[in-house]
Amino acid sequence: MYIKLRFFIRIRRFIRSQAGKSYCTNEPAMAEKAAAVLLDEKEDNGSEELLVDVKAEGDEEEAERLSVDDGLLSTLQRSVKELHFGGSEEKERAAVAIKRLASGCLQTRRSLAQLGVIPPLVAMLVSKFSGHRISALQALIEIGNGNYTNKALMVEAGILPKLSEVLQREHDQPGKQELATLLLSLSTIADAQGSMASTSIMLFLINMLDPEVADEKTMETCLESLYNISTVLDNSEALVCNGAVPILMKLLSEKAYAERSLAILGNLVVTVAGKNAIESEPMVPDKLIEVISWDTKPKSQELAAYILMILAHKSSFQRDKMAEAGIVPALLELSLLGSPLAQKRALRILHWFKEEKVTRTAPHSGPQMGELVYPGSPLTVKEMNEGRRAIRKMVQESLHKNMESIMKRAKSDCSNAPDASKMKGLAISTSSKSLPY
Repeated sequence: MYIKLRFFIRIRRFIRSQAGKSYCTNEPAMAEKAAAVLLDEKEDNGSEELLVDVKAEGDEEEAERLSVDDGLLSTLQRSVKELHFGGSEEKERAAVAIKRLASGCLQTRRSLAQLGVIPPLVAMLVSKFSGHRISALQALIEIGNGNYTNKALMVEAGILPKLSEVLQREHDQPGKQELATLLLSLSTIADAQGSMASTSIMLFLINMLDPEVADEKTMETCLESLYNISTVLDNSEALVCNGAVPILMKLLSEKAYAERSLAILGNLVVTVAGKNAIESEPMVPDKLIEVISWDTKPKSQELAAYILMILAHKSSFQRDKMAEAGIVPALLELSLLGSPLAQKRALRILHWFKEEKVTRTAPHSGPQMGELVYPGSPLTVKEMNEGRRAIRKMVQESLHKNMESIMKRAKSDCSNAPDASKMKGLAISTSSKSLPY
């Protein structure tokens, strides 16, 4: 009886706090009628009943609208009571009804949270019945949709330990898509990101990045959640320890997942643990060099160039490894045909290669002229322009040398000098190739 009294006091307080507010079309009428429906307290001994009459004035359409509001309020009353005080089947039915109500209006989601539906829904996540868990998941997804406060209330209600407990059960998990959607919603909360990285939730998200385990939509949802978690640099070690880097590198083979995978790797590469894990990966740098040649994916090119730039910075070993993998021709192409940001990053890496070559070939004794430039030093605008002009000049010289070699071969193969038309056709039909940098 004491629990019911607290419940009705909370409802009365909510109705008073909502007086004079209107956030959606039907909310004023619902606020007025909530007193008539939710404050109907009936005692078993036949005590007095508190009834508030609401009179509808207007035409038939207004009366019909108010009748619809009566139905919604009746459903709201029944669902909240069943969720708090009902049995097993009643709670599942209430969760389904709350999901339907929460999908309508933002103010309805706020009202449901203020009526205290979040804690019992969170408690249903560890139910032994899969139907209860899925119904609770779907209801919580709708309640948290577009409402930061409701998500924070879920975290305060202990939803993350409950989800971690559910994920630890073998062969007894709720719907993967619903769970992934709820985790994505919670990953936008700063207070939840650290907890998600230190529990079995992280392992679940990484394991879902497998086409044999999850469908495309679930994989994209898990990638978004991991990206939100990776924005906190303290979570990089947890991502590395759970084997995120090898799986993300494999996903680079699929253009549908490459952009978000590169974004996560870009967040990891700026940390010590993440950079060491990426450097030790066998597919680096070959897979990243392959990505920067994707002309139809400029964002992926920019992200791959960024990761390569971080790896090459002040690391001659990584630059040698990239040179052996053939990165210079790919960077030359990117510096001429890529987006402005990709061109800037490609030119910076090429500048480091050029500086390193000059440093290695410079004399080791005697007076040195000019300023000493260290590989990996930042570029000025003047240096970037000079580097761009040098690359263009190098490409033109390469084309000119290729043309001269073609002409020499043509003259040596022909006993008589060919006429001008044949020579012109030979020059046009021959493709030119750039010399290595």
